[in-house]
Amino acid sequence: MKTELSKKTAPKPIKKEDGETAVLAAIAAMQEPSRAIGTRLHTIIKTNAPTLSPKLWYEMPAYANKDGTVVCFFRGREKFKERYMTLGFNQEAKLDEGHMWPIAFALTELTATEETKIAAIVKKAAS
Repeated sequence: MKTELSKKTAPKPIKKEDGETAVLAAIAAMQEPSRAIGTRLHTIIKTNAPTLSPKLWYEMPAYANKDGTVVCFFRGREKFKERYMTLGFNQEAKLDEGHMWPIAFALTELTATEETKIAAIVKKAAS
């Protein structure tokens, strides 16, 4: 005899709008300069990888594919008391090059040069 507690219910899927709201709130909670850089990263990722959906992943802004699997994420420097922000990519990111490739980048500043590089990497990751 099964009880009500033993029944597993599927978690409610997070609507795309809810993910967007949660990511924007997480960015707004960051300290400067992480907040400003996070705001720009969010725009770069959404512009260059429109198929990815924003969501929180371990309380960090992240962007998932249509299956809900996180492709890329970023975290503020305050998360682990680091001197840089981190932009990272998971195994679903299509960044493979030979036998070795980078999956994370440290950011201390975000200039037009870095924005261009990030846009290209994000576009490739989501392709």
